Amino acid sequence: MGYWAFLWNIEVFNDTFPRRVESFPVTQPQEIEVLARAEASFSALMPIIQPLAAEFNTRGHHLYLVGGSVRDALLGRLGNDVDFTTDARPETILEILEHFADTTWDTGIEYGTVSAEKSGQQIEITTFRSDIYDGESRNPEVVFGDTLAGDLVRRDFTINAMAVEITSSPDAAGNTPAAAELEFFDPMGGFADLMAGVIDTPAAPDQSFVDDPLRLLRAARFSSQLGFTVSDRVRSAMTDLASEIQRITVERVQVELDKMLLGAQPWLGIDLMVTTGLADYVFPELPRLQLAQDEHHQHKDVYAHSLQVLRQAMDQEAAGEPDLVLRWAALVHDIGKPDTREFTEDGRVSFHQHEVVGAKLVRNRMRKLKYSKAMVRDVSQLVYLHMRFHGFSEGQWTDSAVRRYVADAGDLLPRLHKLVRADCTTRNKRKAAWLRQMYAQLEERITDLAAKEDLAKVRPDLDGKEIMAILGLQPGPDVGKAWSYLKEVRLERGPLDRDEAIKVLTTWWADQQDQQGQQEQQDQQIHQVQQDER
Repeated sequence: MGYWAFLWNIEVFNDTFPRRVESFPVTQPQEIEVLARAEASFSALMPIIQPLAAEFNTRGHHLYLVGGSVRDALLGRLGNDVDFTTDARPETILEILEHFADTTWDTGIEYGTVSAEKSGQQIEITTFRSDIYDGESRNPEVVFGDTLAGDLVRRDFTINAMAVEITSSPDAAGNTPAAAELEFFDPMGGFADLMAGVIDTPAAPDQSFVDDPLRLLRAARFSSQLGFTVSDRVRSAMTDLASEIQRITVERVQVELDKMLLGAQPWLGIDLMVTTGLADYVFPELPRLQLAQDEHHQHKDVYAHSLQVLRQAMDQEAAGEPDLVLRWAALVHDIGKPDTREFTEDGRVSFHQHEVVGAKLVRNRMRKLKYSKAMVRDVSQLVYLHMRFHGFSEGQWTDSAVRRYVADAGDLLPRLHKLVRADCTTRNKRKAAWLRQMYAQLEERITDLAAKEDLAKVRPDLDGKEIMAILGLQPGPDVGKAWSYLKEVRLERGPLDRDEAIKVLTTWWADQQDQQGQQEQQDQQIHQVQQDER
């Protein structure tokens, strides 16, 4: 098969890895297809990796494609970032890359990593590592290693513990060969696990997760991204060691959660977190959804409904454009239900104002996870608004109601449309069709009204400066009150011409003054009575 030579690095087979002692047969058509796909991926990189390997080889060093780069090449999804490992020490790597690459970064050099860019390709090269963990911090004592096997066994999962050596030594005349040789190393059985769609650890999973608890979340993330399942021993270790995730900073947890949610099948990772107890520590509101029966009795619980809504929201995304805000909103839109569940006399269940409670829970949880203010605002607002549509029956969408719906959603309106549509999971075909029709009518009303007035920027017909000039006010709270009142009028009645807006404003202000005068009069009378009683 072209440049590929499939060899085992025999030195790693000892009592530590008793399950990986057989030869490496590649006979199945599917396996051959996968390897051919990887070869095609690496061949496209030859203009970069071949001369790079030559730089290392001429200095007496080995260079290996490693980890996620090998995994993704086998899966036909190799991206623009390529990872390498080598026996060369960091200072040698830096020397080579400064000569070879267009740009070089040495910010990770104390960990043995040097990054670079060559012809638009991102490159990261790390010296063999053989780290030592203390069982408390996930940050190991960095120890540079001497063997590929020692480097691979420390990695998180077998599918990330494969390597391909690139050999491109110049001949006696100093000429670079026409093609590099690629030699595949798989001491941990990552290829077999990849073909089986299994996530397993090179070493014992208990030790792997204690060494670095972030791997607990990475297992869920890879399940989401790749559609793989975890091995029985990994699932057991995740369940036993779920609490270890508390050693990880919330910032790193947030990053892994987002990567998981942006995966091709995020419900796999979410369910793995929930069933192993990991979610109890990183997002406890999710497993609580299993306790609440949905009001339509279409799912065993709100949790199953939420995963279905997530799927249906994703179905509405543009191809290749995952929407993190929409996915989060779809997943957590009903997290207020456990706290608002009530049973009626006829045995039915209701979740009155669960959207209000849910929006608050979302804000609290996402703030604890250190999400940006914009992310917290957008996800919680979608949760808050997702039931608004159901508050109006057929024919009740007045112009005022449409304006408020659009104004409250703001820039989130396209996402709100998708969320509301995704939230229909009933198996009653007639009801589902009716809901789709009703929402289509609402969207038509929005389109029709938007053609007559600017719904995207519903503002008062008079601005703050005009309000101050008309009422003779200085900047202060009264100006804000007047502005808010005019906005309410604008939402209720639509655009007003200037004269009508001034009349509305002055009438309201006169009424405010009368009320204020009456209040002051009452206060004086009460004060006088109190004085007389003394």
